[in-house]
Amino acid sequence: MTANVPLNELGEFLKKRRSELSPRTVGLPETDRPRRVEGLRREEVAQLASISTDYYTRLEQGRMQASAPVLDVLARVLRLDDDERGYLFQLAGKTTTRTRRRGRQKVQPQLQRVLDDLTATPAIVQGRRGDILAWNALAAALVTDFSRLAEKHRNYPRIIFTDPAMRTLYADWESSAHIAVAQLRMEAAKYPEDPRLIELLGELSMRDKQFARWWGDHHVAARTVGTKTLNHPVVGELVLDWDTLTANTDPDQHLTVWTAAPGSPTHERLRILASWAADQNLPASSPVS
Repeated sequence: MTANVPLNELGEFLKKRRSELSPRTVGLPETDRPRRVEGLRREEVAQLASISTDYYTRLEQGRMQASAPVLDVLARVLRLDDDERGYLFQLAGKTTTRTRRRGRQKVQPQLQRVLDDLTATPAIVQGRRGDILAWNALAAALVTDFSRLAEKHRNYPRIIFTDPAMRTLYADWESSAHIAVAQLRMEAAKYPEDPRLIELLGELSMRDKQFARWWGDHHVAARTVGTKTLNHPVVGELVLDWDTLTANTDPDQHLTVWTAAPGSPTHERLRILASWAADQNLPASSPVS
């Protein structure tokens, strides 16, 4: 990757977003003039943003930087949500500063201690690129035995796309996989020259046509909260709320926990799964020394 990659990515992102809007959705009158491409024309976006068509064209072509005020206007014109707006500013280098890449991450000791205390709640710690840095035994029982994977393959998006069991485990696999791709997009904006991320994207694009198509859609998402339904082979259907906590000591490390309301069928099935995991002696990640 070169230094121009963020600008090129910004241009592609703008094109994708305007292709998803119609004149009617942004308050422009419909005309009989035929459209060669879907969505808004460049001149329509420029008109709505009160900038010249030439200026906007140069942005899409990756030939110039955009100012923060222009980005703010474009975010409103293109109806970007909070995640997409943040991604746009990251690509333009207006809200984050690219940092020098560090070596392999190790789970923060504070997060490891929290993880060790979560015996009745599935939890994992993810790092950059969605790498799985640590997990507890119940997470291994819920998703997969991470200890059996080579360390370089302990990556959540990679597992989603390469392990056939995931397509059965996740009741809505496509939604989960699509979110994983969108989260990787956020990572690529922060660390566009990360060689391990580049390698991962290349591998998944070659192995899975859906990944390649979704990557080209330029959708973005942050790790926040949500609900997933799993069809677990041992305990059956699980409807789990997931939440993400970020480590202050390393903002690139996130503790994800899956929980269920007390007294719910899923809560009881998690207790059964914990007992099963203990019988199977499924290993958690090793504590940090």
